[in-house]
Amino acid sequence: MRTKHPIIQMLLIGVVASVAGVALALAIDWFPIAASTAAAPIDELYDVLLIVSVPVFVLVMTVALYSVWRFRAKPGDQSDGAPIHGNTLLEVVWVTIPTIMVSALAVYGAIVLEEIERPAANAMEVEVTGQQFAWSFEYPDTPGGEPVQSNELVLPLGQQVHFQIKALDVLHSFWVPAFRLKSDAVPGITTEYRVTPTKEGRFDVVCAELCGLGHTTMRQVATVLPPAEFEGWLAEQAKQSEPAADDTMPASATDEEEAQ
Repeated sequence: MRTKHPIIQMLLIGVVASVAGVALALAIDWFPIAASTAAAPIDELYDVLLIVSVPVFVLVMTVALYSVWRFRAKPGDQSDGAPIHGNTLLEVVWVTIPTIMVSALAVYGAIVLEEIERPAANAMEVEVTGQQFAWSFEYPDTPGGEPVQSNELVLPLGQQVHFQIKALDVLHSFWVPAFRLKSDAVPGITTEYRVTPTKEGRFDVVCAELCGLGHTTMRQVATVLPPAEFEGWLAEQAKQSEPAADDTMPASATDEEEAQ
């Protein structure tokens, strides 16, 4: 019985393994709930990367494993293998195809990034500060004109938020998994990203950069509220941050009253 050519065998194995691998990769729920306008484009980009990278991985591993098995030395065989002089056409192909694939994915990624980072006219500024081992937040634009500082991140539903991120001590990484976006917090540098929340609720805020012994405890919560509730929360925070009124009378006025 005539055996199939090795290349045909590898192609058959590669196709079957690629289809199975892609199906398995797409069936896995890699991310938590999507809660921002950036989530869907990023999830789609991730799926495209899986669809492209799984067959490449399978192809490379199929060729490597098949070659190890097919051309293995027989027990006791100490002779040299056949000389290999290279194949110019093959070298051109395996350089050209990956270059085209990587370039296309880079362009696609740049298009997605430009789409999700497009500034909105009504974007709200939030300053994020990371330090071992907690996040703090400042809202510079408030109805009263005074910035509001808070240890909790509260955001309005449906309004773009422009995060400006910095660190006081070491490298951190500000990440809300439900929003999909994250950015490093670097001492001496302000980084940024924009996101628009699309779901009400409470979502994890974590540090995605190893920053010390307490790194795993650097977890807080982002709360997304309807716009009216958010405005009420912000007004209440601004009120609480106002300096308390001095109820004591000036000393001179008190002395005058006692003298009378």
